[in-house]
Amino acid sequence: MLGTILIIILILAVLGALPTWGHSRSWGYAPTGGLGLVLVIVIILVLLGRI
Repeated sequence: MLGTILIIILILAVLGALPTWGHSRSWGYAPTGGLGLVLVIVIILVLLGRI
């Protein structure tokens, strides 16, 4: 249950950090890449049963 909530929150954060939105246009792709990496790690941990 906790893993599913974490994945949903991280997906929403990645979508919010995309540089296509007005508030994040000047940020570039760095926040999206970092959040994407965290998302991949959480997905792997959920699949391995650690979360």
